[in-house]
Amino acid sequence: MFLLSKPYYRLNGLEKYTENSEGLRLRLSKQYKFFAFCLPKFGIVFGSPYLCQAKNILKTNSISREGQGRDQTTMNRRDFLKTMGVGTALLFAPGLASEGDAFNLRKAAPKWRGFNLLNYFTAGYPEPFREEEFQWMHDWGFNFVRIPLSYWNWSKPGAYYEMDENVLADIDRCVAWGQKYRIHVCLNLHRAPGYCVNPPAEPENLFADDSALDGCAYQWGVFARRYANVSNRWLSFNLLNEVADIDDAVYEKVVRRLVNAIREVSPRRMIMIDGLQWGGRPLLSVNDLSRIVQCGRGYQPMVISHYEASWVFKDKMWISREQLTWPLRDGNNYYDKEWLRRLLNDAWQPMLKEGRQALFIGEFGAHNRTPHPVALAWLKDNLDIFEEMGLGWSLWNLRGSFGILDSGRDDVAYEDFHGHKLDREMLTLLQHYL
Repeated sequence: MFLLSKPYYRLNGLEKYTENSEGLRLRLSKQYKFFAFCLPKFGIVFGSPYLCQAKNILKTNSISREGQGRDQTTMNRRDFLKTMGVGTALLFAPGLASEGDAFNLRKAAPKWRGFNLLNYFTAGYPEPFREEEFQWMHDWGFNFVRIPLSYWNWSKPGAYYEMDENVLADIDRCVAWGQKYRIHVCLNLHRAPGYCVNPPAEPENLFADDSALDGCAYQWGVFARRYANVSNRWLSFNLLNEVADIDDAVYEKVVRRLVNAIREVSPRRMIMIDGLQWGGRPLLSVNDLSRIVQCGRGYQPMVISHYEASWVFKDKMWISREQLTWPLRDGNNYYDKEWLRRLLNDAWQPMLKEGRQALFIGEFGAHNRTPHPVALAWLKDNLDIFEEMGLGWSLWNLRGSFGILDSGRDDVAYEDFHGHKLDREMLTLLQHYL
């Protein structure tokens, strides 16, 4: 009996390859018909050894055992993860999967679903990563975390080549826990040398100053070397966060420099590129690059996602909380599910039609001042559209004003959860799309 990477096979006349539950490569001989029958409830495949000539062939870069059979079985993701158990991942051990093992990204990114963790999002208030949060996400059925990082936590502006090893060691633990709990970790430079979408502004300009670009490339090279033996199945790099009003050619120059800095060390590392205009549209001029996922956002309309968010709306809101609804009529504008669908398709179809790079929604979510019923209705419409388009997503955030834990809403009956306040209704909504 082999647990195969797909729940149903009928192979006839051609030599084909697949993988069994041990992460080994199986060769199915063209000399025989091979029939495999799926037990739909459990995603188990049975094949007769008399009909299949199978050879276990270790791949040059073998895939870590914990990750097999996870995303493409027909079993409910949460039940399957619990059934498989959690193995201990040794981050730097020889023989672990390298960054070359992973996915064909020409048509679709892996169906990642998860959260942003903000432990090192800003400088001055770093919070060590918590293993129990990885355990909870695993138990709930999620398989992705995006880690927005401020380089100020390990370097000082201008001192780009000095990196605090104690902080990097905590990021090591985050990456290791991702493997242990079968959660893909995406490291993002939210504040990079020379650029951050949030104030305060950087002393140098990543898009104009060579010293900032050199420093940013150096830091990505450090991460690339540090995690060179970690598979793409468990790790990716998200170069920058929400590049705003930058000319395409200028952004392309920076992207190519940073990609090259990573690929010199990890030639096959999966890399994410945030779209232009705060993730609103693709950078089409880099479609020749391989193993690239471009990242969009799910925050429109901002009056819903960021209602009374002080860093966005400085003045009093023009719509009262009692008047805020979804769908929303705002003067001459009408926002509904079809508007969301059209917005996303109009922006990203030019890239998706080329079929060379995939789209992932790196951030979406609703601030805690958005009425809870409105937030849930809006989230559901977004999730429906992501599902229709086959897109993965990452909620901003796990813990905090947009999240499912400790969000500080005044209209939610929270559930006590290990000392935290859990928004069970929002969690249940998200789990429906796993």
